[in-house]
Amino acid sequence: MIDSRIPQRQTVLIVDDTPENLTLLYGLLKDRYRVLVANSGERALHLLAGEVLPDLVLLDVMMPGIGGFAVCRQLKSEARTARIPVIFLTAMGEHEDEQAGFDAGAVDYIVKPISPPIVLTRVNTHMQLKAAADFLEDQAAFLRREVEIRTREVQVIQDVTIMALASLAETRDHETGNHIRRTQNYVRALARQLQSHPRFCSVLDDDTIDMLYKSAPLHDIGKVGIPDAILLKPGKLTPEEFEIMKTHTTLGRDAISTAERLLDAPSSFLRLAREIANYHQEKWDGSGYPEGLSGDAIPVSARLMAVADVYDALISRRVYKPPFPHEQAVEMIHNGRGQHFDPDMVDAFEAIAEEFRAIARRYADE
Repeated sequence: MIDSRIPQRQTVLIVDDTPENLTLLYGLLKDRYRVLVANSGERALHLLAGEVLPDLVLLDVMMPGIGGFAVCRQLKSEARTARIPVIFLTAMGEHEDEQAGFDAGAVDYIVKPISPPIVLTRVNTHMQLKAAADFLEDQAAFLRREVEIRTREVQVIQDVTIMALASLAETRDHETGNHIRRTQNYVRALARQLQSHPRFCSVLDDDTIDMLYKSAPLHDIGKVGIPDAILLKPGKLTPEEFEIMKTHTTLGRDAISTAERLLDAPSSFLRLAREIANYHQEKWDGSGYPEGLSGDAIPVSARLMAVADVYDALISRRVYKPPFPHEQAVEMIHNGRGQHFDPDMVDAFEAIAEEFRAIARRYADE
């Protein structure tokens, strides 16, 4: 067994169809490096397809069958061998031949008949460069892995924090159950359905849809500021009580805005969360709240949430009403097309209404 603590010698692959050249180069390099030899381009490619790759290739240009340029191009075309430096061995001295070699991917040329000091110096130089490149690549790969791990950790912490905050609002109303789970899945399904729509394709890219899914649970975070007597009232709210209930949108907006101000840089995630919290009660015809926005002035994120939130409210039991059947909820949203809801979003909702039904069943309240 090889002791992993002992530094392993770097490996050179010598490719030449002349036995004398192979013998000469092998004798010159064997005391410093592990040496592999191949007497043809075909044999070289066979060795390069094996598990143990050389750190450098000394490659004859003129060989029967597959020549040196072809071997080099093949080596450089594959990801696992592309970073292996190639030094051409050639008796040709024309500049255009050298240029062809560099175009094929070589890092250097050694002209025959070879000079041992030149060979040793060139090989040593490129071995050092290869070792440095490998070290940097290993470090870069290690750092990439660490960044990926830390990023996943941050994402998990963010997701858990979001759900904890959303659940805080949910605990104020014991009958909402899995409302936040259902609505975030409705929003994602509807956004995906609209992703190819001309009005929304420039807005609803994959990253934005992912952020919408994660930020949707915060849409009712402002309800933590609504008194129980109003939030849990079984009957119809008085006009004064309704005005207080409407403030859950601005309370949620202000809470998220406070978090945004604590960051050194703008956050797309928090921006979407703030839009949803503030504007999900706006209506397409301008009759909603808190600002009475209409049409495209309402952010896309809030328009998506409006459909999702209303559908879930309709099919769910509340202190002030029984649940409506799925078909009736779909009909009621259809009737709100162009009034409460963006017409194109209603069309998209109707196209995937069965997916909404499946989500509702998957995250049904106990």
